[in-house]
Amino acid sequence: MFSFMNGFSGYNQIKMALEDEKHIAFRTPIDIFCYTVMPFGLQNAGATYQRAMTKIFSDLIHDKVECYVDDLVVKSKYKRNHPEDLRIAFE
Repeated sequence: MFSFMNGFSGYNQIKMALEDEKHIAFRTPIDIFCYTVMPFGLQNAGATYQRAMTKIFSDLIHDKVECYVDDLVVKSKYKRNHPEDLRIAFE
């Protein structure tokens, strides 16, 4: 059994290093702003996100969880185990 989840807002959960915020500033008519969280579109955003997911789910990858780009799959061999596997992944 599989549960597929999309981590579309996951990039916006990764904080930028303080010293890097100034490198992705943008100007508006009101002021100049800096991102404090990682936005989509940065050259290494995908790799950074994948590294974070691998670290978070390191003990579950290839057993109960698979991560690919911004998708997460929780998998169970038996239907009766799936709710518990989901609970473990969400902790």
